[in-house]
Amino acid sequence: MMDPIADMFTRIRNASAVKKSEIVLPMSKLKYEVAKILEAEGWVKKASIIPGGLNGQHNSFDELKIDLKYRKNGKPQIASIQRVSRPGLKIYVSKNEIPTVLNNFGMAIISTSSGMMTGDEAKKKHVGGEVIGEVY
Repeated sequence: MMDPIADMFTRIRNASAVKKSEIVLPMSKLKYEVAKILEAEGWVKKASIIPGGLNGQHNSFDELKIDLKYRKNGKPQIASIQRVSRPGLKIYVSKNEIPTVLNNFGMAIISTSSGMMTGDEAKKKHVGGEVIGEVY
């Protein structure tokens, strides 16, 4: 797999399209940080780690479980989630160029020298970095 974040975003999009309640994917620290940001901002219900070897299978690797969130009318909370920076084309922005997603109804996920954070947090802390993705 070339781009695990793009794979994670695709799994979220596909699961939301068929109204699944949760997704389980291979664990990595980067994916966990992105999932925790989505949880903190209210885009998903919960992000948790399933320790390896405890789910009754012979899998010894940790897995990441994300519980998806839906509105009262049944539509997914996440209408769109897409990768901006990718392995072949990294997109870096300065503190003044942090993108505004859907007139602040959406959120940009930025990887900075101070860690992974939303675009609004990066603006407040006056730091730039790599634009990981956009959610709305």
